[in-house]
Amino acid sequence: MSTQASEILIGEGPVLLSLDGSIARLRLNRPQQSNGISIALLEALHQAVMRCHGDPRIRVVLLSGEGPNFCAGGDVKEFAAKGEGLPDFLRQATSYLQISASALIHLEAPVVTAVQGYAAGGGGLGLVCASDLVIAARSAKFMAGATRVGMAPDAGASVALPRLIGFRRAMDMILTNRVMDAAEALDVGLVTRVVADDALEAAALDVARELAAGAPKALAASKRLLWSGLGLGIDACLPEEARTVSELSGTADAREGLAAVIGRRAPRFTGR
Repeated sequence: MSTQASEILIGEGPVLLSLDGSIARLRLNRPQQSNGISIALLEALHQAVMRCHGDPRIRVVLLSGEGPNFCAGGDVKEFAAKGEGLPDFLRQATSYLQISASALIHLEAPVVTAVQGYAAGGGGLGLVCASDLVIAARSAKFMAGATRVGMAPDAGASVALPRLIGFRRAMDMILTNRVMDAAEALDVGLVTRVVADDALEAAALDVARELAAGAPKALAASKRLLWSGLGLGIDACLPEEARTVSELSGTADAREGLAAVIGRRAPRFTGR
């Protein structure tokens, strides 16, 4: 590995990007909000991923989240504040999230994601599904989260998750919103490796360094073949997923679900 100093590509804002030799360090940077998804973060994420696409020096992307959680999903307070304007807001948000997840899948460089704390919703679980290798801290937890606020999964998770862990397990995660711990996530194939909490960063960086030392064209071709062989058809499914998320966000149940999460109480869904 090169010993050159890290080059800052994006040094401030909700997403940070630096280049350490041939490893791009892509970090979600809203730790006080558990890296909850906002429009500003999504715009910055898309910009950062596209910079990775355009930089021939990058052989590996290491994705992580600042603070105690990788990404706890959507910023429910920002969502709730939109009121009846939420469907229009989520059309924009879902679009940015989907194209960012798709861009990670189509990136030639392998994507290694380090997960601590919660990986929930489209931002958390969705980005995990769009990663090539996932290193999880032993205390990491995974949850779909969408239906508990009256919505549907996004970031391509409705397509990717069943392919990765199986239809029945994916249905269970999405419909019940149960929390899956790191040990089970490893057992069902959602993550690649589980390590001690205090070893997460070093372990993920070791994997990134190993990949960066490999043959980049061979790794890129292998990644493309494996995703294609998985039969995702993800790009064709994204428009329907986005339409469904936006439509559901305009329901009374979605507003009640967001209010219940913010108020830390059980929701009272009425089917409207």
